Amino acid sequence: MIDVHLEPLYRLHVFCCVNQRPATHRRGCCSSKGSRALCDYMCRLGMARGVRRIRINHAGCFNVCEHGPVMVIYPDAVWYRYQTDEDIEEIFRNHVLNGHLVERLRLTIDPATLHA
Repeated sequence: MIDVHLEPLYRLHVFCCVNQRPATHRRGCCSSKGSRALCDYMCRLGMARGVRRIRINHAGCFNVCEHGPVMVIYPDAVWYRYQTDEDIEEIFRNHVLNGHLVERLRLTIDPATLHA
């Protein structure tokens, strides 16, 4: 049985899609929009700040390719769309470090519109 009273290993876990699809794919992909470099930049911000109990990871496809690049932050279950280093800095500073949503970058998707 799982002891749900254990302290989580990470306070926050950031997953950044870095999935790559063929250039001709109709929905595109996060990787072709610079997601790997942007995720790596967020990792460097975390290392520079010496953050603890926050994990930033590359992730596979989240199946919302046309909105990418995208990330999701758990346990908050908040999704973001980002395009620039400045977007990453804003998400890192406001959400990751201080727990405040970045509404202008927040991604909300109707689950009924997800692709199979």
